[in-house]
Amino acid sequence: MELKQLMLPEKGEEIAIMKTNFGDIYIKLFPEVAPKAVENFITHSKNGYYNGITFHRIIKDFMIQGGDPDGTGMGGKSIWNMPFEDEFNENYRNFKGALSMANAGSNTNGSQFFIVQKSDIDKNHLEQMKQLGESSGYSDEVIKAYEEIGGTCWLDFRHTVFGQVFKGLDIVDKIAEVDVD
Repeated sequence: MELKQLMLPEKGEEIAIMKTNFGDIYIKLFPEVAPKAVENFITHSKNGYYNGITFHRIIKDFMIQGGDPDGTGMGGKSIWNMPFEDEFNENYRNFKGALSMANAGSNTNGSQFFIVQKSDIDKNHLEQMKQLGESSGYSDEVIKAYEEIGGTCWLDFRHTVFGQVFKGLDIVDKIAEVDVD
């Protein structure tokens, strides 16, 4: 069984196109799994909230983070002007290309998000997932996906996954290469 998160979008499914100065990033959204996160992201996008903002936090081989209109990493609010709760699903993980909510702890989602850029996974993490097994939420499919495409498994069940890049991962990688201080 292939994980639905990693399948190409089907006709009628919600997608977002993130336009950057490096190129476009195409993202399949998961309203059935993370309805509040998707509603928040879509509403902010349609209202122009994200227009012209930067990826204010870039950590090569980890992730690129945006969604703060101040560009500092300290700003931004949800469309409800208050934090909203986490939305987790054991079949939606922080694989490379996952679009996830950035937060300051449990149930503190606002406007900030990140895209996972890590393209490998530590062998120790893989071994731990195999030992924990299906009963702990680590199906063979989840383990295989982490092994094949990488990601940040330690962020699972800490950050809501609400989308997946299906075209433009090369753009995510280009952004991750930008010089930072």
